[in-house]
Amino acid sequence: MDTKFSVALHILTMISESKEVLSSQDLAQSVGTNASYIRKIIALLKKANLITSHQGKSGYQLVKSPQDIFLLDIYFATQEVDHIKLFQIHQNANQECPVGQHIETAMIPIFSSVEQELEDKLRQQSLDNVIRNLYQSAEKNRT
Repeated sequence: MDTKFSVALHILTMISESKEVLSSQDLAQSVGTNASYIRKIIALLKKANLITSHQGKSGYQLVKSPQDIFLLDIYFATQEVDHIKLFQIHQNANQECPVGQHIETAMIPIFSSVEQELEDKLRQQSLDNVIRNLYQSAEKNRT
């Protein structure tokens, strides 16, 4: 998995919690990347109807409240998939080998189970969980 998911969480948290209008340049400064990369992530989030912007105005808004934006939806948007597929099975296993003949069917149930567990966990967590963790972390650092 690449960093688009974590960058999207960063962007969405900034949009949710900022009192100021944020441009892609502002977001890029916070993330530590360039504005063109931020615009690519924003395009994915807009396409998934997670954020909106208004032509002629700078800044972005969440389409829903943070409690109603689930991490699974953000993952799907940024990875451009409709289910989690973390593991790739190698190709061309030797079918003459007793392990090679059966290794794929031995791994598939395990891989599928782990991917399903991750989907279930991300479906249970929202952007609001990330925001609350952010404030808890900030509070700990103040004391």
